[in-house]
Amino acid sequence: MTSMTSMTSMTSTTASAVLDDDRLDETFAALANATRRAILARLAEGEATVNDLAEPFHLTLPAISRHIKVLEHAGLVTRGRRAQFRPCTIAAAPLAEVAGWVAQYRHIWDDRFDRMDDYVQAIKNPSITNPAIQNTQGKQPQDNKEEQS
Repeated sequence: MTSMTSMTSMTSTTASAVLDDDRLDETFAALANATRRAILARLAEGEATVNDLAEPFHLTLPAISRHIKVLEHAGLVTRGRRAQFRPCTIAAAPLAEVAGWVAQYRHIWDDRFDRMDDYVQAIKNPSITNPAIQNTQGKQPQDNKEEQS
């Protein structure tokens, strides 16, 4: 009985991971387009109609509507209903999921930036002895003249 419960738990965990991956894939695919990112940037300022969103672009309303549908499908945009208008608003949850996914790699970039900062500081202050810097600088021009003599 216990093994059946653990298998069900594993299956639901696996299914959840697949759903999370699918959701991230859809979000990243929607964000891969500059027009859609610009639409989201505009919606971050507040709700807007399709006409409002289309204004800065040299695209037809149907083209903008297709971009909005992609954003809706990814869960990044929702449409309301107010009389004959259907204003669009940004939905932050998928962006939070992307931020969470990216955050798991932050330590890698922090480490690399720390190493780069150490390297830059060593170059700026040559009194600091750092073997890594000395190895990358190679021989000085006067060293080459002495070898040629």
